Amino acid sequence: MLKVTGIAFTIFNFKDVARTRAFYGQTLGLTLCAEMEFAPGTWWLEYDTGEGALGLTNYPMPGLSAGPSPGVALEVTNFDEALAGLRAAGVPLAWGPNDFPVCRSLAIVDPDGNAIYLHQRKPTA
Repeated sequence: MLKVTGIAFTIFNFKDVARTRAFYGQTLGLTLCAEMEFAPGTWWLEYDTGEGALGLTNYPMPGLSAGPSPGVALEVTNFDEALAGLRAAGVPLAWGPNDFPVCRSLAIVDPDGNAIYLHQRKPTA
């Protein structure tokens, strides 16, 4: 039986390493915590997300399609500031922002069509 404590990483596919580094590192402000070049031009980039990581690759890995990957939801503590930063950077919102009884959320799409959700839990009573 598995004893899961969290998500270690989520993998997204990308096409252009410079565009991917700019979007995740500069536009979203995530910290690059690992990078490996498997062969010339084939990369693994990993960004710290707090409890886990977001892995990005253009390496042909078994089970990964060449198209957009499933989405990932990143928990944030500064939802309003994050929303303002996305708008200032000209990043279009694909969904939201939404205000639900237990959370606030929105979705954007990275340059390769991968869905990224920003999520902020509301305090419990």
